[in-house]
Amino acid sequence: MSYNEKKVTIDLGNGLAPIELSTGKLAKQADGSVVLKQGDTMLLATVVSAREAKAGVDFLPLSVDYQEKYASTGRIPGGFLRREARLSDYEVLISRLVDRALRPLFPETYHADTQVMISLISADKDIMPDALAGLAASAALAVSDIPFNGPISEVRVAKVDGQLVINPTLSALENATLEYIVAGSAQDIVMVEGESKEISEADMVEAIAFAHDAIKKQVAAQVELANLVGSSVKREFNHEPSNLELREAAFAATYDQVYAVAKSGSTKHERTEKFAEIGAAFFETLGEELDEETKFLAKKYYHDVQYDAVRNLVLNEGIRLDGRDARKVRPIWSEIDYLPAAHGSAVFTRGETQSLTSVTLGAKDDEQMIDGAFIHGYNKFILHYNFPAFSTGEVRPNRGPGRREVGHGNLAMRSLKQVLPEGNENPYTIRVVSDILESNGSSSMATVCAGTLALLDAGVKLKAPVSGIAMGLITDENSGKYAILSDILGDEDHLGDMDFKVTGTENGIVACQMDLKINGLKWEVLTQALDQAKEARLHILNEMKKTIAAPREDYKPHAPRIISITIDKEFIGAIIGPGGKIIQEMQRETGSTISIEEIDGKGIVQIFADNKAAIDAAVSRIRAIVAKPEIGEIYEGKVKSIMPFGAFVEIMPGKDGLLHISEIDWTRLENMDGVFKEGDVVSVKLLDIDKQGKMKLSRKVLLPRPPREDKPKQEQKPANDAPNA
Repeated sequence: MSYNEKKVTIDLGNGLAPIELSTGKLAKQADGSVVLKQGDTMLLATVVSAREAKAGVDFLPLSVDYQEKYASTGRIPGGFLRREARLSDYEVLISRLVDRALRPLFPETYHADTQVMISLISADKDIMPDALAGLAASAALAVSDIPFNGPISEVRVAKVDGQLVINPTLSALENATLEYIVAGSAQDIVMVEGESKEISEADMVEAIAFAHDAIKKQVAAQVELANLVGSSVKREFNHEPSNLELREAAFAATYDQVYAVAKSGSTKHERTEKFAEIGAAFFETLGEELDEETKFLAKKYYHDVQYDAVRNLVLNEGIRLDGRDARKVRPIWSEIDYLPAAHGSAVFTRGETQSLTSVTLGAKDDEQMIDGAFIHGYNKFILHYNFPAFSTGEVRPNRGPGRREVGHGNLAMRSLKQVLPEGNENPYTIRVVSDILESNGSSSMATVCAGTLALLDAGVKLKAPVSGIAMGLITDENSGKYAILSDILGDEDHLGDMDFKVTGTENGIVACQMDLKINGLKWEVLTQALDQAKEARLHILNEMKKTIAAPREDYKPHAPRIISITIDKEFIGAIIGPGGKIIQEMQRETGSTISIEEIDGKGIVQIFADNKAAIDAAVSRIRAIVAKPEIGEIYEGKVKSIMPFGAFVEIMPGKDGLLHISEIDWTRLENMDGVFKEGDVVSVKLLDIDKQGKMKLSRKVLLPRPPREDKPKQEQKPANDAPNA
């Protein structure tokens, strides 16, 4: 054997197969590689990091890619090339989950290009790989020599049938009332994302704590694996040069000015311009002929000045960049029906953040097809989030949605999905599009609010309105001071320690996303942040209700209509017809779109059109196809064929009965010559249906019966025929 494999196992006590972590067998030229196996699910995680950082880089260039191999589920990719292509939105979302969990745990001064790759190479259909990807990636770092303040791990926590469970099966999730992916180290939580059915803040804290207990077991297993490999010694690095004299000069020359601008309560652009002026003036004092390293450090130290000034202003005086206190939400205004041609629309503006959101109602044919290796099917609720460069006053090429847009859109989609009507109450495929027109923090939460307003404007019967709020945190480890900020600005997100987005109704939380930039969040701080978020969330809901408080009674006049009909499954084939002939003909002649599928032993027919006449015409034809003939009923039938003994008449689509020659008229007919021709419409009554389903029709019973011709009366002779006397 040419390899030296090391293994550890983790039993989470959730009734599933134990998790096995192994290294030393595959991908040995990577800095670290681990194979995670649970049941038939296998993930290969690798990590490689450059030995040196690039010049002028003062951040961690970390890339995380999660990809599912179609062979892992025994499938061949779709499309022309029949190979794995760019990452799907689902893969991007999992990549983001892992990235957000790992990134805070790298040393602040480590700036080397680092790439983490996780591949699903085998899949168990009921074991969800997304909750295992973070564990695999962290384990690969643990067995490498790359500096990392981990290990960390991720788990899915869900409440199924009233009980909290870790990493439930895919089938069990169908009945879950909450579902969160939680990431953390042995000491602290670093990331949370998920959705729930209007749960309380206490329920959420309980779920996160429950998840952390499982995370600790997985972290311990990684430490054990690292010890088996002998990777406790990490590489040395020096990626951040320093110049203490320059740093002191930067603070002495600019701190007070920056603090004053931060305290002035100016707008985003005014503040940015003044900060730039202060920085430019300081750089001029350093002389014109500066080497690249000094330029780099001068910019870095001036950024540190802004970082400290803004944070100290909040911690020491309770004043924020726009003059608000910690709990205040920025001014809000909103408007509905802004786009007259859309099926629903809204503008939602909070401070300097603005979303223009539209709603489009579509048919079943408009459903989004999901064609992934693990997740595939159809999606009837779609939300797209767009973040153009002009929203922040910048110039940037339009390259389509990036990972940020995908992640923000997914959070808003999860929030609104929880309050959509279900089943036949929502026959539409719904697409919501949020275009961010201005951005200064929390544009994803503006999307949730604008999306709610636009759906209500479209007449979609939401269970309850949803609003969202982004919470921030500023801490000082030395003094122990901290401030929780409601409705954070973009700068407060950038310079703060937490971005905690919470969405919900008046009854509870429906989704959240939390990212920490510091090591750890005390439970009492988390609880306080959730309580403060609830206060802000309810305030925003009240502001939204001033614009629209409930769904419109009806859809817009120009919105399409959908009628749903339930039929016996035996009629599905009759509606479709040979090769789709019947359904295609109905769509062509009525101008409607018709879809049909079998659900729970019944046929569900949806008829979609933009006018009532088309709907009525299609409904009439379908009801005729699925109607069952009733004895004694009168029908307008069409003569399909003529025989010597009578005619076959179609009384319903595909349903013929015999009109015998004796039942055509009260007058006796000797033959069928000239009585009918094919295509004639004739009124008939259904007299009987025999055991073989053959129908007996009559026309003559609907005609007036001719009077009987009475025979002439014979003269009656007297009883006694005697001669006259």
